[in-house]
Amino acid sequence: MKKISILGAAESGAGAAVLAKKEGFDVFVSDMGTIKERYKKMLDDHNIEWEEGHHSEERILEAGEIIKSPGIPEDAPLVVKARERGIPIISEIEFAGRYTDSKMICITGSNGKTTTTSLIYHIFKHAGYDAGLAGNIGNSLALQVAEDPHEYYIIELSSFQLDNMYDFRANIAVLLNITPDHLDRYGGEMQNYVDAKMRIIQNQTSDDAFIYWADDPIIKRELQKYQIAATNCPFAEVKEKGVIGYIEEGEYKIEYPTPFNMEQESLSLTGKHNIYNSLAAGITANIAGIKKDVIRESLSNFPGVEHRLEKVTTVGGVHFVNDSKATNVDACWYALESMKTPVVLIIGGKDKGNDYEPIRQLVEQKCRAIVYLGADNTKLHNFFDPLGLPTRDTHSMKDCVEACYELAKPGDTVLLSPCCASFDLFKNMEDRGEQFKTLARNLL
Repeated sequence: MKKISILGAAESGAGAAVLAKKEGFDVFVSDMGTIKERYKKMLDDHNIEWEEGHHSEERILEAGEIIKSPGIPEDAPLVVKARERGIPIISEIEFAGRYTDSKMICITGSNGKTTTTSLIYHIFKHAGYDAGLAGNIGNSLALQVAEDPHEYYIIELSSFQLDNMYDFRANIAVLLNITPDHLDRYGGEMQNYVDAKMRIIQNQTSDDAFIYWADDPIIKRELQKYQIAATNCPFAEVKEKGVIGYIEEGEYKIEYPTPFNMEQESLSLTGKHNIYNSLAAGITANIAGIKKDVIRESLSNFPGVEHRLEKVTTVGGVHFVNDSKATNVDACWYALESMKTPVVLIIGGKDKGNDYEPIRQLVEQKCRAIVYLGADNTKLHNFFDPLGLPTRDTHSMKDCVEACYELAKPGDTVLLSPCCASFDLFKNMEDRGEQFKTLARNLL
């Protein structure tokens, strides 16, 4: 029996273990942290051996292949040792792709991928398609392939997942944008991160489609290096040569594979960044053959994504908006760009090698005050204090929300758009957003 080791026992690792067991592997799961009870139960229910709090190194390295959680860096000691022994290391998505012939619709980008993935899934479900949501959201692809198979999978892919994907093929690949992010995981080298994102198109054939933002300067540059086998489906904010999706005179238009249009005002998602998300989703649905009236209706009634420019409450005339998913500078730029009122901006967390220069002008133009929220706010003070805006230094969400409410005036918006990862003070991005929402509502 072939042996396979799985590092990390969260959603992707536990799902991969279930699929590996089903496919006849001798499976061993190891997690340096504490495994959540629901994943322990999942592993136990399938008679899969697991350990937590340590790695049994020799047992793990007996495997012919290792499936690695995307959260584990490439320079982790056990990963390095496995590579030295020539043991292949793959992602859960790569592994799951071996055991299904379903259509794979894969979305990546530095920003907007969760919204776009969720919108595509919303359209497919509204159309009655048999679709599963996977990757960074939904249940793991491996678990669905093992126990709840679908005809289509709508998959949000991070650069970390793409790093360990080799033979997997996207039938429709969507690349929204590439801006600096996760540089701490890529040796501070932007090109390493860019190369990871471009892996979305590997293995595509002439039967496939590649949807991308035509005006992204990095994508433009990178495409000159590649021979693209798939049908190119670029989109842009305005009509230009070669693009098949754009906005023209207040109309949302798609030209390929069949003409489609609707009023821009009817789109449920607002803001410049959401034009791109809506175009990418509409093109995907059009290529998949979904009826025009269903696409039109779905683009009009999509409710949006939690923690992404989510309107929380209004207290004393002050609006609270949760954009906890804004874990890089570019995402914060889009959030600020969409604001129509003076802003009290919450920023901070685990810095990923951020350069805050791109948002300097918007902060000066739109912000009444800045509240820093992090274990160490030194870098934020050094960059933003010279702008002369009122600032507060906080290290808990409770103190942060109270400081924001004191600084804000009626009509202002308190915007949580942190530019940073959440792991210095919170369990994850969702925990940060939930604490913000609860405390804001408690002001009532």
